[in-house]
Amino acid sequence: MASFCPIVYVRGFANGQAAIDAAADDPLQGFNLGSTHVRVGDGGVPQFFQFEGPVLRLIADHGYAVPVFGNQRAYLESRVDGSEDPRTIWVHRYYDASASTFGAVAQPFVIEGAARDLYALVQLVLRKTGAARVHLVAHSMGGLVCRSMMQKVVPEATGNPGGAADIVDRLFTYATPHNGIHYAIGNGLVEQLRDLIDFDASAIFGPARMYQYLTPLPPGAPLPVTAPADWQPAGVPPDCFPAERIFCLVGTDASDYVGDSNPFGQLLGPQSDGAVQIHDAAVPGAPRALVHRSHSGRYGIVNSEEGYHNLRRFLFGDLQVQVDLEGLSIPADPNGGRIWQLDLRLAVRGVPALMDEQTVAHHCPIQLPIGTADPATVPLVTTFLDSTLGRASGHGAHTLRYSLSLTVHALDQHPNGTLDVSAQLAQTGDFTDSLIVDYQPATARHAPRAWAEWNSKIPGAVGDRLPHDGAALALVEAVPDAWRSEVPFPETAAPMLGADARLAITVTHRT
Repeated sequence: MASFCPIVYVRGFANGQAAIDAAADDPLQGFNLGSTHVRVGDGGVPQFFQFEGPVLRLIADHGYAVPVFGNQRAYLESRVDGSEDPRTIWVHRYYDASASTFGAVAQPFVIEGAARDLYALVQLVLRKTGAARVHLVAHSMGGLVCRSMMQKVVPEATGNPGGAADIVDRLFTYATPHNGIHYAIGNGLVEQLRDLIDFDASAIFGPARMYQYLTPLPPGAPLPVTAPADWQPAGVPPDCFPAERIFCLVGTDASDYVGDSNPFGQLLGPQSDGAVQIHDAAVPGAPRALVHRSHSGRYGIVNSEEGYHNLRRFLFGDLQVQVDLEGLSIPADPNGGRIWQLDLRLAVRGVPALMDEQTVAHHCPIQLPIGTADPATVPLVTTFLDSTLGRASGHGAHTLRYSLSLTVHALDQHPNGTLDVSAQLAQTGDFTDSLIVDYQPATARHAPRAWAEWNSKIPGAVGDRLPHDGAALALVEAVPDAWRSEVPFPETAAPMLGADARLAITVTHRT
């Protein structure tokens, strides 16, 4: 695993000339921004809390550097090939050419041009650092710039559909509209009007333009005017780049990103981050996490603890953890009105924020299948861990502890589709519990080991429990290069989820 590849950051969409000029005035394009807010401490006294921003955290936690404060391309061109440290952060300043603040004539923004410039920057960084690949980290439309480079520019330049996999190690996107931007009102008319008028180049979030800048063309082929009816904008062709090397962080807080800088925010509805719908912000087949953060602003997704800890573990973590709900068997309601939903919260010891949060309160619970002929499997979460960040526990071993909190809700609907709340207890789950898991990677003295137990079965503070307090989980040799085990649900869940319902946990060592 190329843990310390150079990082290239690609910012998001700037709405109008004033926003483009502001972007050009920002040396690190927002990747340096942090946040502060208040938490309640002992006795209810407010306590100050600070997140310093991704750049400073990468410098402090992983030894990265921002090697130049000025014209980074001129600096790189002046350096001897292979002389720069790969552990460096670079910023793709693609909006500079469209800014009016440098005295030159502002050039119209074209996303394909930004993608070609990104390809040139990546090649330059690789040549000067001697690294084999880069990590691409992008916010919002920046992820589409990255995908345009990977899916269109590189194949057209090299003739190799999978050429991007040779120069990009991993792609991490914050709140990228991988499937375009759709609105909660208008039944598609608002999108059609946007794409027709192309106000402030916003048609780039519609299918026709997305097809143009995401699809490679033979030399001399005319630019397509429309996208095929069955084309899916969010899909990354497997022969282009493996989906497992992409991570999509999805925001679920629509309330903090509306106003003058986001004129369409009110049109998106609550199932969004204020700029991108939740269901539009992920690549099919790619790992993802949902966090209650907005698209930008004071509680933005880039300047958040949640974002940073998902980022650092995806880029540098040596373990992938997949949790599935298996053996699910919920009988169909004979009256046809009952639906079942699942709240999920993932916490990792030492991280002061949730790594993944999918809940009814945030309009994004996991929908559970009902009345299936065979027991169903529902993927719950894929996350990444770094074994070097665990707490020392003797003999040089590190213990990683995480908690998966689950709440099952049963909801009844009237035949007209409205909810029947006559039997509901507000904010009370029909089943709720947390699975506490400790994992020790292999050492010279022992194979990988793990312990797990439901929180309801163990007394005491969750942070104080020792690994042997839980039930030992066995390594399943049939899974190559992985540790896997199954944890049955408590008996109280059986009437809802079925007698064979269980959590299947697979921990894979990444290469």
